[in-house]
Amino acid sequence: MALTISLLLGLALFLMLRAHILGWGAAAVAAGFGFFLASTGAAEPINQLTTALINAIPDL
Repeated sequence: MALTISLLLGLALFLMLRAHILGWGAAAVAAGFGFFLASTGAAEPINQLTTALINAIPDL
């Protein structure tokens, strides 16, 4: 699932760049932030929260 979410977020960044909503510098900062955040202790709670939200969507 992490690969799918990463792919979707990467696609969102790409589309924002193409639509000129986001500049190259901001995209590099966003990608770098995500890369370094994944190597911290915050990665596991973020993954758990994301999983819980995705699992809750069908129950709405």
